[in-house]
Amino acid sequence: MLDELDLKILRMLQKNGRIKRSQLAEEVGLSVPSVSERLHKLEENNVITGYYTKLNRKPFCFDLMAFIVVVMESSKHYKTLIANVEKNPQIIECYSVLGEGSHVLKAVVKNSESLENLLAQIQSWPGVARTITSFILSTIKETTALDI
Repeated sequence: MLDELDLKILRMLQKNGRIKRSQLAEEVGLSVPSVSERLHKLEENNVITGYYTKLNRKPFCFDLMAFIVVVMESSKHYKTLIANVEKNPQIIECYSVLGEGSHVLKAVVKNSESLENLLAQIQSWPGVARTITSFILSTIKETTALDI
């Protein structure tokens, strides 16, 4: 069970994942060892699942981002699809969904030729009946922060 101090620590980490433990301790009124122990427990209990650095894709010439809906023939190829997604670095997110298609992929590629190649690759995977692709023109909001 999370208490108010845990929630305060988590809110601060969501705003700044690089905050120093000493600053966290000062902000919540605990010692550094106490904050470290709380963080360790939050990690152990899978409340904190990772720490990430978000990169600007433009300096790396990843000029296109797209959502790709994958329509599968049947669920018997589910594990193969997941294995293919996991080994493809151009696919940065994958969601299993209900509704149109079975999965939604978020892909980042360098150009339209790269996207065409990626789509051909996905469409050749066992069980993939078709794909539906939407280009992302701009990102209005993108966050991993939860309202806790």
